[in-house]
Amino acid sequence: MTATTPDPAPVTPPAPAPARARGDGLPGRALWLLRAAGFVSNFDRFCIAPMLVLIGHQLGEPLPMVVLAASGYYLAYGLMQPVWGLASDRIGRVRVMRISLAGAALAAFGSALASGGPELIGARALAGAFFAASIAASLTYVGDVVPAALRQRPLSDLMTAFALGTAVATVVAGALAHWVSWRLVFALPGLLAAYLVVGLRRLQEPPRHRTASLLAPFRVVMASRWQWFVMAVAMVEGAVLLGFLTYLAPALEANGVPTALAGAVAALYGVGSMTAAQVVKRLVGRWTPVRLIVVGGTQMAVAYLIASGSQSPQALVGTALLLGGGWSFMHSTIQSWATALSPTARATGVAMFGVSLYVGSAVASGLASGAAQAHHYRPMFLLAAVLSVPLTAAAAVGRARYR
Repeated sequence: MTATTPDPAPVTPPAPAPARARGDGLPGRALWLLRAAGFVSNFDRFCIAPMLVLIGHQLGEPLPMVVLAASGYYLAYGLMQPVWGLASDRIGRVRVMRISLAGAALAAFGSALASGGPELIGARALAGAFFAASIAASLTYVGDVVPAALRQRPLSDLMTAFALGTAVATVVAGALAHWVSWRLVFALPGLLAAYLVVGLRRLQEPPRHRTASLLAPFRVVMASRWQWFVMAVAMVEGAVLLGFLTYLAPALEANGVPTALAGAVAALYGVGSMTAAQVVKRLVGRWTPVRLIVVGGTQMAVAYLIASGSQSPQALVGTALLLGGGWSFMHSTIQSWATALSPTARATGVAMFGVSLYVGSAVASGLASGAAQAHHYRPMFLLAAVLSVPLTAAAAVGRARYR
């Protein structure tokens, strides 16, 4: 594999009147806005899981019909990643975020007003398609503005916000749906998305490279052998971490643990991720990326070994916390790497990285569903622990060779 060249100088001029910058070069208010965009995207993506049974009961729809609302969301979310990436490289990061969040707000309100299963499925699919832009555009913005040597610190801040959105959605959505209304849960991210459409007007568009055609960024990304390597790593990481993570709560419920407690235990993954992200921020520059990857991969392997030994609440509390730590150490490092691979088509490169991650997650969770239905959680988690080893080795060796 040949190393990529450093980020070339941009050819489009920056927007006037730049905001006050932090020490890493990121404008003062930018990080808050980017974190908010990622938070609301993750909240909306994960809020439906604890409400499926309740929504089905109140709409008078069978559970498989309501599950399609979640499946349609995830499918649209993954498929729209490269579309938004190409658009971002073509018309700008901030513009794409504002357009997508405007559509997401309307789709969220449509979800809240749905009167039946088909309406809910359509509204949730549209919400997934529009919210798909937020996280990738936020990561790309940081890649455009922050030097590579300092990039992982603000990326860790973003990861903290993303994890917070996941944790809050998992814990709060079920409670709000039970005590108030599931419609309110869908309306809340719509309100925040609408606010961000206005708030993002103050965020200056970063310099970006002009593209000769709409598909030019895609050709640049696909021509990079390192891009293909990192996409392969992301696919396996998505399978090992996110795919098997899906079954923490079902494993507890299979042992008689109440649904609310099982969801709370699974939500500790977000707590572990947020805590570890603050540690990673302090270690960037002191530890090499390879060391961060190895520590993250070790946490993942140990987490799944614990889960393979016992599916008790106490054991899976440790599993969830360690998996969150593994995500912050390993994934944030690989994600920072992904922002540097195709600097002239950064948004498209980050989007393809995301597609690989979500495809890996979907494939693994689908293949593991049979074992989960038979309550064979011990061998499932043991397989995840075993797969963590070659994943960590490949990511670490590749990152060590990349210059």
